[in-house]
Amino acid sequence: MQITFLGTSSGVPTRSRNVSSVALRLPQRAEVWLFDCGEGTQHQFLRSDLKVSQLCRIFITHMHGDHIFGLMGLLASCGLAGSPTRIDIYGPPGLDEYLRASGRYSQTHFSYPIKVHTVQPGVLYEDDEFVVSCGPLKHRITSFGYRVVEKDRVGRFDVEKAKALGIPSGPLYGKLKRGETVTLPDGRKINGAELCGPTEAGRKIAYCTDTIFCEGAVELAQEADVVIHEATFAHQDAELAYQRLHSTSTMAAQVALAAQAKRLIMTHFSPRYAPGNAIQLSDLQDEARAIFPNTEMAYDFFTYEVPRRQATELISTS
Repeated sequence: MQITFLGTSSGVPTRSRNVSSVALRLPQRAEVWLFDCGEGTQHQFLRSDLKVSQLCRIFITHMHGDHIFGLMGLLASCGLAGSPTRIDIYGPPGLDEYLRASGRYSQTHFSYPIKVHTVQPGVLYEDDEFVVSCGPLKHRITSFGYRVVEKDRVGRFDVEKAKALGIPSGPLYGKLKRGETVTLPDGRKINGAELCGPTEAGRKIAYCTDTIFCEGAVELAQEADVVIHEATFAHQDAELAYQRLHSTSTMAAQVALAAQAKRLIMTHFSPRYAPGNAIQLSDLQDEARAIFPNTEMAYDFFTYEVPRRQATELISTS
């Protein structure tokens, strides 16, 4: 699981930061999932190592322009660059109507199927490897945060050990790899778990923006390996944060701390903290680290590989 930030500014783009968009790359599936799609996101794709042809799911937090104005352009480009099999889009009420109206007035017709899912709190997608859920945040309009949970999987199968036990290769190996118990032709029963390494614990990612500090964000971020959280304002500008229902750096840190998360990556920064101003982004980082030390500041094209850990390691550190 690899996270790439395609836009880390709030409201408007700057020379070095585009507006909100975060990509989750799943190499084992050759898939890219996108969270929010601000204006210019398709250009950010071109400047990154991501392949737009692998895009298959898009999750929208809310209907403000800096999170959705790039959506129609990106979808149109996907069709021209080589039609994907299908793109599923998840978001709040009004998203489907917005896309239909945009397509109607611009005469845009997609050469591949698109399915828009209006989300409600709870699980909105699940397959053999992942569960994606969403929950309400606290913003000026309806806003949702997302949580991606990778399911635990059996550890690495020891082929050499299986051969030493005289287990014939073939369908039996598949069952043993899944940790099942099989009966060999000679009557021996083999427990697949004994031929596999330690269980690999599934990773957890939370994406929370736009929102002021709220329990909904804490719930989404529970014991996450990575929490991606907006930090529009410095602590000194908390009054602005309350007025506009955005988070400060300290609020983001408090969410990660309360959720017992492993790492916090802050994004969605106000352009007011540009170099040369009285308060700069390094100050926001210092504020957050004073509460939650394992904090990083995202920047455009910053990529983070989410580490995998054994289930026993998670138990010992929780």
